[in-house]
Amino acid sequence: MQVLTRLASALMVLFVVSAMIFALTRLGGVSPARLVLGADAPAESIAAFEAEHGLDRPIAVQYLAWLRALPAEGFARSYVTGQSVNQRLAETLPLTLELVTLAFVLAVVGSIALGSASAYGENRWPDHAVRILAMAALSVPGFWLGLLLMRLVGVQLGWLPPVGVIPWARGVWPHLSSLLLPALAIAIYYIGAMSRLMRASLIDVLGQDYTRTGVALGLPARTRYAYTLRNALPPFVSMAAMSYGYMFGWAVIVEMVFNLPGLANALLTAIFQRDYPMIQAIVLLITLVFVLASTAADLIQRALNPRLAT
Repeated sequence: MQVLTRLASALMVLFVVSAMIFALTRLGGVSPARLVLGADAPAESIAAFEAEHGLDRPIAVQYLAWLRALPAEGFARSYVTGQSVNQRLAETLPLTLELVTLAFVLAVVGSIALGSASAYGENRWPDHAVRILAMAALSVPGFWLGLLLMRLVGVQLGWLPPVGVIPWARGVWPHLSSLLLPALAIAIYYIGAMSRLMRASLIDVLGQDYTRTGVALGLPARTRYAYTLRNALPPFVSMAAMSYGYMFGWAVIVEMVFNLPGLANALLTAIFQRDYPMIQAIVLLITLVFVLASTAADLIQRALNPRLAT
């Protein structure tokens, strides 16, 4: 029952977001016909273009027509380029998913490691060092960090490719190495944020009676850490799930810095061109990622704490 309620809530979120973005893109005041046909196009040509694409109808009618066509036609075609939006998404989405997923893995692993070191070394030098690193990570703009990594690691040291992406055909490591710098540029901020949450959650668990009982019984340190980490994870899981969605926003900037032909690059191009179908499709996909991440976080929390399922 709870799963069905969660799914119904997710569908409602997608419906509301799709309606909002559909209305907002069409209230911008600039018709895509002006961009396609040119600023000097006669009014008759503008009217014919808008009638052909249904832009002359009320927004509510356009939205209902778009919803009816969505299951069969997908996201239709771009007004500006004439290219299938579905095809454009198939070309750009995989790269952005790879980049964000790699950044997410780096952020989760790094924040758990640093948060654990900080919590177990509370008020000692590991704790102070992690605090300084976290504050520095939270303070550095992502685009500046990307440029710094590109210059230092990519150009001066030559350890990793500074720009662009190497295709999978040239090997797994060459491909992943070309995404490592932009992934780090995204992940470092979230390592700073999530490591602070992991530290606070672990310190709270370490102060509980059952943790002190485990120490008194002489349980191995590895076993105690596994139990404390499991009990400290629920708030961390919620933040990590939201962070995965927010990373797509960071990818908008990072993909431009590293010249990556991903989804974020396509979104910026669509915004500049007033390409309504492309904007709607990308925003809905990002919203879907948020919804799926939030749903996954709920399921993981129930697995970690069975009391939440009752």
